[in-house]
Amino acid sequence: MGPASLIVLTLAAVTFSVIAILLSRIVLKASWNPQKGQAYECGIPTTGQTWIQFNVGYYLFALIFLIFDVELIFLYPWAVVVRQVGWPALVEILIFFFILFIGFLYAHKKGALKWS
Repeated sequence: MGPASLIVLTLAAVTFSVIAILLSRIVLKASWNPQKGQAYECGIPTTGQTWIQFNVGYYLFALIFLIFDVELIFLYPWAVVVRQVGWPALVEILIFFFILFIGFLYAHKKGALKWS
């Protein structure tokens, strides 16, 4: 597996993408409607000033979601090879959980888990 496999993979990805786009343009009927160009926000037309500040809690809540999302992404491959690797795998996952727990404590300290 050298550079040739990376080139083949890239060409395959580009080819499949181009084929999917061309196929959708051939099969689907194109229609234009003025409503398609309008902004859509939950079906309610905007009123007043649209540039407003949001609470930083939404940002922190998104960070917490990413913490647990990344945890699950890395936990599955670890669970597959944990018996083959042995004790080093256990130590590495404990370090990983510790780092995630520090991030969780930071978010809790900032009040990201409070909805009021």
